[in-house]
Amino acid sequence: MASEREKMLRGVLYDPLDPELVQARDRARDLCQDLNATREGQQEERRRILRELFGAGGDDVWMQPPFYCDYGTNILLGTRCFFNFNCVVLDVCRVTIGDYTLFGPAVQIYTATHPLDAALRRKQEFGKPVEIGSDVWVGGGAIICPGVRIGSRSVIGAGSVVTQDLPDDVFAAGNPCRVLRSLAAT
Repeated sequence: MASEREKMLRGVLYDPLDPELVQARDRARDLCQDLNATREGQQEERRRILRELFGAGGDDVWMQPPFYCDYGTNILLGTRCFFNFNCVVLDVCRVTIGDYTLFGPAVQIYTATHPLDAALRRKQEFGKPVEIGSDVWVGGGAIICPGVRIGSRSVIGAGSVVTQDLPDDVFAAGNPCRVLRSLAAT
């Protein structure tokens, strides 16, 4: 029988109050609290925390605290990603982010979602992974919803709500976010 953690990562219904998951979230919240309490002169301490927090990419991520996440270990960062102030990543499923991707302040990435049935929602939840390509720029205050894939070299306008996949090399914005033009070199 699959553990609640295994079910969570597969994107099927799971019990978020499972003791193993509660302990993992507590670990991430403690690490985020430690990160958010660091001062600018404590770069070595920040780097240590980021290495411990993320599943990959903690060695060279550029992070402006505060930052918040559910587990951290489900966040896989490429080379030199940047998170501006006050970003949130709800990583109940895998969040994969490519190289040199930039997030403006208050960007939120959600993999967590809930059943529409109220009785089921009381006991279980599920998630859908998010994938963001390389060299993407996500403007401040954007929300990336569960299950979304954003193609490489795309730009997401500030305040956008990304509810569906976006291809490579586009500028997209709005609520819901939609492609406004191509950025592909001609």
